[in-house]
Amino acid sequence: MTKNGLTYADAGVDIDAGNALVERIKPAAGRTARAGTMSGLGGFGALFDLKAAGFKDPILVAATDGVGTKLKIAIETGICDTVGVDLVAMCVNDLICQGAEPLFFLDYFATGKLDIDHAASVIEGIALGCERAGCALTGGETAEMPGMYSGGDFDLAGFAVGAMERGAHLPQNVEAGDVLIGLASDGLHSNGFSLVRRVVEQEGLSYNEPAPFVDAPLGEALLTPTRIYVRQLLAALRAGGVSGLAHITGGGLTENLPRVLPEGLGAQIDLTSWSLPPVFDWLGKAGGITPQEMLKTFNAGVGMVVVVKPDAAGRIADLLVSEGETIIRLGHVTDSGNITYIGQLQ
Repeated sequence: MTKNGLTYADAGVDIDAGNALVERIKPAAGRTARAGTMSGLGGFGALFDLKAAGFKDPILVAATDGVGTKLKIAIETGICDTVGVDLVAMCVNDLICQGAEPLFFLDYFATGKLDIDHAASVIEGIALGCERAGCALTGGETAEMPGMYSGGDFDLAGFAVGAMERGAHLPQNVEAGDVLIGLASDGLHSNGFSLVRRVVEQEGLSYNEPAPFVDAPLGEALLTPTRIYVRQLLAALRAGGVSGLAHITGGGLTENLPRVLPEGLGAQIDLTSWSLPPVFDWLGKAGGITPQEMLKTFNAGVGMVVVVKPDAAGRIADLLVSEGETIIRLGHVTDSGNITYIGQLQ
């Protein structure tokens, strides 16, 4: 008995669609080219020339991250052009905290059934994030895996590589008395969405209805992409006086600021120095979330903390404002060994 000849397409994987996607996104990837870029999409690996990028004695730094359950909202609303920016931001904002300039980025996109338009929207968002960060989108992987993902589900992971000159690593020489300057976030960024989704469910809300805290549909408002701080902070690093940077992601201020403080040092943060953005105010009230939980789960309106020497604080603050940042004078480094808060979130 002769069996019918099966193909990979019969099993649910369309190689032609994958090839068409690569061709579709080449222009977007091409717009991210920068000094040092040596190869485009389609090779077995990505090449990058550190010397052409201007480095003399470089140290490489790598970071990887995802977008978390924020993807569930993107999937449910069909708004998929912003989560690519989130993916890049979560990686490159970590690189700059080490003192590294992001150089190139690779993505991993996995789905059950490849929809070219949908996938292109996601990857064009990744390219936009790379443009904002000044790094090249040099490659990635699109995996069509029927049986692993259902319906329109998909997952994302990102991988960024940066470099710095030897000796320029951060944190460096953080001391008691150093000033803490917060940079405002653009909203939730990409953390705490399991709790966000729980509050939305508890409130009986739909992502298509008006948001309770802004004039926009709820899903669109919650999908506001993570702010990318790279270009602004590179300017601050070149100006001198910065001793540390803390990306405020999962764990909030409570867990992330200690990562840049040497053993024995702590910080005092004035909670009255900024007001909670509307989305956090709504979440806190709707979910009955305590201030302590808010500071440990969300960025609470502060997406990055810059640790600056006291004699450079005014100059760096002015520079960051000129670069388009909203700054918050959070407090200072102490010799207490822990993080203390004064005042109340408002």
